[in-house]
Amino acid sequence: MGAKSTPRASKVQIAQRFTRKLLAWYARAGRDLPWRRTRDPYRIVVSEFMLQQTQVSRVLEYYPRFLARFPTVDHLARARPKAVREAWEGLGYYARAANLHALARVVSRDFDDRLPSDPEALLKLPGVGPYTAGAVATFAYEKPVPAVDTNVARVIRRFFFGERGKGNGERDIWRLAGRLVPKEGKRAWEGWQEGVEVQSGGDGTRSADLCGEEAEVP
Repeated sequence: MGAKSTPRASKVQIAQRFTRKLLAWYARAGRDLPWRRTRDPYRIVVSEFMLQQTQVSRVLEYYPRFLARFPTVDHLARARPKAVREAWEGLGYYARAANLHALARVVSRDFDDRLPSDPEALLKLPGVGPYTAGAVATFAYEKPVPAVDTNVARVIRRFFFGERGKGNGERDIWRLAGRLVPKEGKRAWEGWQEGVEVQSGGDGTRSADLCGEEAEVP
């Protein structure tokens, strides 16, 4: 009589296993970074703009200095473009500074100096794409929404698709991420999004391998 086959895990169990492993791993390996210690949407959006195509070690140098010079949305909105560029000098990709300055002016004028919490509203701000909108909504407002950049997509693709997942498009990854994010916003803020970014190496760390197994897509 042949050996009994092992029952396949349900889609819900697979998603839960991924989230459970991710949260446990982040509890052990997460770094203490200044933008993870705040829910101030302005400070979070500053960090997100700085982290675009820039190593965390560089951002750690510039982030406190920039905030010391422009501590609020209003301070940045009222600043002269030259002053903003000077504060950004050395980080490169200066369009980010111009976009962040433009964002501050829009938020000061249209939102009473506070970034909106709705990802769709955030997407309409200068320099904000789907990832940044999701990150601000998650980290500042505890919204259970995904934020998928190249690094996050790589972790999800490897865990759920393995080698065969290289052809999975951006829309598939975003859809899957949306189903994986814990629906309780606080859990998403405390560990899921941060964990998947650290696991991906997106925070500048050398990540451990969460993706040692291939799972079916939930």
